[in-house]
Amino acid sequence: MRLRILDTATQMFIEEGFENTSLRKIAKRIEYSPAAIYLYFKDKAELVYGIHERGFGLFLEKLSKSDRLSDPLERLIKMGELYMEFALQYPAYYDLMFLHREPINDDESDEDWHSGRQSFAKLHELVGECIESGQINLPDADVGSLYIWSFMHGMTTLKICERLKVFPNERQHKKLMEAAMQTMIRNATVPVTNAGPARRSKTGATKKKASAQKKSTSASRRPASARSPRKSRG
Repeated sequence: MRLRILDTATQMFIEEGFENTSLRKIAKRIEYSPAAIYLYFKDKAELVYGIHERGFGLFLEKLSKSDRLSDPLERLIKMGELYMEFALQYPAYYDLMFLHREPINDDESDEDWHSGRQSFAKLHELVGECIESGQINLPDADVGSLYIWSFMHGMTTLKICERLKVFPNERQHKKLMEAAMQTMIRNATVPVTNAGPARRSKTGATKKKASAQKKSTSASRRPASARSPRKSRG
């Protein structure tokens, strides 16, 4: 019964809005008494929190399919594909998880918001791996996570809200989104070398040294009259 309440409430929050949906209305939709709802949820905020917990549980399960890949960058790209897949498979959950404030604006709920924090930690940790391995060129895991999440969220929201209709071939939307996501991630990549960042720094120093030698050689080849002014006879 708890799952039925969660599914019904999720749909009603999307259709009628959070403010216009009450526990009494939810009970009426599933043909139960309001008292039966209160056996599972003390109030509407707790009900929304339950929706978040279930939604993020499904979300983490979906993202975990990328764990089988050993290469961090390939795992990151796969995680992006799974992010979009979840949103398209569960648009109602995605809406309540990422587009509504409840229950994130509730301080008490925020402290116990385990599932949401676990989802972000999974991305944050993987971005850190990609930076540490030298596969993406971003300042740190915080900036990298925000950069990637913001892009994915914006593009996915456009799809869910049917704003991608500006691209007439709807059958190609998924391929278009995947291509855009891969381009975004690969634009942040850097060539991977065995020596990593240290080797790149050494290469830069070598180039500077070569440039200095070139300037010195060029100066020595200039005529003496060009290198120093001729002394006047007193």
